[in-house]
Amino acid sequence: MTAVAEVTAAAASRPAPVQRRKRVRPARVVLHVFLAVTALVWLVPLVWAVYTSLRTFADTSAHGYFSLASSLTFENYENAWEQAGLPQYFLNSVIITVPAVLVTLLFSASVAFFVSRFNFKVNLFLLMLFTAGNLLPPQVIITPLFRMYLLIPLPDWLSNGSGLMYNSFLGVILIHVAFQSGFCTFVLSNYMKTIPHELTEAALVDGASVFRQFWQIILPLCRPAFAALATLLTIWIYNDFFWGLVLFETGADRPITSAIASLQGQYFSNQNLIAAGALMTAIPTLVIYLALQRQFVSGLTLGANKG
Repeated sequence: MTAVAEVTAAAASRPAPVQRRKRVRPARVVLHVFLAVTALVWLVPLVWAVYTSLRTFADTSAHGYFSLASSLTFENYENAWEQAGLPQYFLNSVIITVPAVLVTLLFSASVAFFVSRFNFKVNLFLLMLFTAGNLLPPQVIITPLFRMYLLIPLPDWLSNGSGLMYNSFLGVILIHVAFQSGFCTFVLSNYMKTIPHELTEAALVDGASVFRQFWQIILPLCRPAFAALATLLTIWIYNDFFWGLVLFETGADRPITSAIASLQGQYFSNQNLIAAGALMTAIPTLVIYLALQRQFVSGLTLGANKG
């Protein structure tokens, strides 16, 4: 006990090791300054839009937009909600976005499963074909697509009463599926390649069909990738204005981004009202991103450390 006490006392009497301060590298300082400035540049327009939406049109007309507000009010939000008809436009966007996202993910997963789990000569060409589709500007096919949609008949219940693919929700959904499938196929095929082939080989030995391998083995393992792609697709399709403007004849059937255009006056524009409408339009995408943020980040980074 005496020896133990002596060792303990000697250890206690030793001076504590001096911890050296970690030297801050100039490159890290420059990086943090760059990130702070970038974040500020991104936040300033958003903060200014919120500030503008809370001011009255009379206040900004008298003092200018770059001035201090005499008072703040939510009147612009109430007027934008009533004048733009946001509930109906939001329902239109839901009708377009939800089926488009689901069909795109299912179709892209099917193609990705084919090109990543089977060895055929056409696999590389097929993947390149889907990836090359992302390089085609949508504006290039406006005229042929418009004429084609005018020639394709649809039942009245499926075409909003027009009897054609044009001016129908189905037409907008299909064009979104066509343009987004290339990117999703590329991402999912690379993700499925990281899944060990032994899983599907064992299922094949147990008598599982190809469809069962795809539906019960591969798809459940791709949930992080699906969450990341679903978040991106929802934001992209929901915020689309181009196809809703081109492929719909009447404003009542257009997506919610068209509601902002209805707030535009013929002779003058109330920027306070437009700012309020734009912020209200962005709320659903913000909620979706916050709800799926963890899955979104894990889906993008999963597999980054695999050799």
